[in-house]
Amino acid sequence: MRNRFDEMQEKLHVEMIKMGALCEDAITCAVKALLDGDTTMIQKAFAAERAIDEKEREIEAFCMQLLLRQQPVARDLRVISSALKMISDMERIGDQAADIAEITKYTGNSPDFGKMHIKEMAIAAVKMVTDSINSFVKSDTNAAKCVIMEDDKVDALFIQVKSELIRLIAESPGKGEYCIDVMMIAKYLERIGDHATNIAEWVEYAVTGVHRTEEENV
Repeated sequence: MRNRFDEMQEKLHVEMIKMGALCEDAITCAVKALLDGDTTMIQKAFAAERAIDEKEREIEAFCMQLLLRQQPVARDLRVISSALKMISDMERIGDQAADIAEITKYTGNSPDFGKMHIKEMAIAAVKMVTDSINSFVKSDTNAAKCVIMEDDKVDALFIQVKSELIRLIAESPGKGEYCIDVMMIAKYLERIGDHATNIAEWVEYAVTGVHRTEEENV
């Protein structure tokens, strides 16, 4: 029975990695469409988002099988419940990547001002998603802590983008609509970082049995 559960848990890890990779694809395609003007990337981002939704349903059903058929012990229950929380965050990441792609459909040939920090935000957000899923598969709380700390970098980049856009609006009021679009994109990337942080916090809970919110309330 235990060997069977371990095999199924390994399959869960594989499926989580696949879902994380789809999240990375969705973010990367959406931002590539923005930065390079490659409209084919918009549809790829949408396709990745749909695949993420499907993968969430598959993993959710698989977790239910684990709960009902394998009689998991306490730590196993934490792993499964944490995985269910994580896929919810990954689904939201897919939604936000699709939102970025949707905005990009209307930005056209936008000026390059501020895009460098958008690119940096995207790279940092993708890394956070990747590292958070890897920390789950490896039960690595140190890696999870690094992801949580990395969120400060994404937040700082968001503040930089916001400052740049405020200055651009002051200098060129006619670019206000573009600035609002870029601000929304930056906010979605900032939220993706938050979701990756949530995933990392659930990794800590899966391993230790303590969630950060519980520690903060003590």
